[in-house]
Amino acid sequence: MTRTDRRVLVVRGSREFLLEPGTTQETDLGVLDVPEDVQSGTVIETHLGEAFEVRRLRGPDLFDHLERTGAPMMPRDIGLVIGHTGIASGDRVLDAGTGTGVLAAYLGRLGVEVTTYERNREFADVARENMSTAGVSEFVDVRTGDLTDELNELDGGFDLITLDTEDAASVVARAPQLLAPGGFIAVYSPFIEAAREAVEAAREAGLSDIETLETIQREMDFDERGSRPSTAGVGHTGYLVFARFRPRFE
Repeated sequence: MTRTDRRVLVVRGSREFLLEPGTTQETDLGVLDVPEDVQSGTVIETHLGEAFEVRRLRGPDLFDHLERTGAPMMPRDIGLVIGHTGIASGDRVLDAGTGTGVLAAYLGRLGVEVTTYERNREFADVARENMSTAGVSEFVDVRTGDLTDELNELDGGFDLITLDTEDAASVVARAPQLLAPGGFIAVYSPFIEAAREAVEAAREAGLSDIETLETIQREMDFDERGSRPSTAGVGHTGYLVFARFRPRFE
């Protein structure tokens, strides 16, 4: 399967529009007509002669331009999931708590096959549209429902399970039946109590390589007075629990 990227970013300074080729966009600088054959890197002008640059949609742009149904996972946390698990093209991921779908879209753009569950029907509909926007509908299957109700129906053999749900620990307990040998589980939670429950479930399930990370980053400010960490923004986003399924053979 290949990504079917269609939409492009049309940019001028802080102005950004995510548009389909062949469509029209009204702006404060005039009307933009986006050609059907528009290419990344070209410049198009409004009817008033104001220039905009055309750019290809990239992963970090998804966080800003996908329609939101809640607080999506931050790109820096997604990077930790990808880096710690080594998930790659052709792998299979089972995900729960789709929400906006930023994580699923990132994985789909890597060529990963994602099956993701969202309990809220309206949120699931938005997520499907977001997968279309990201050009990954062929890779990401958004299902409406509760993953815990479907566990007995799944074939298993997943390379990674990603969870952003309150009952994540109940799925972690079933990880040995769902994961391929050597596969990983990654649980995200903004609350440390839920992270602890996931760790305890992973231990009881016999998973190995269990670790919990608090995701904290600080931006730096540089000006004529000197350099220091920024006093603005929130450094903490949440907790990530990782574990791995390493079956022992007699």
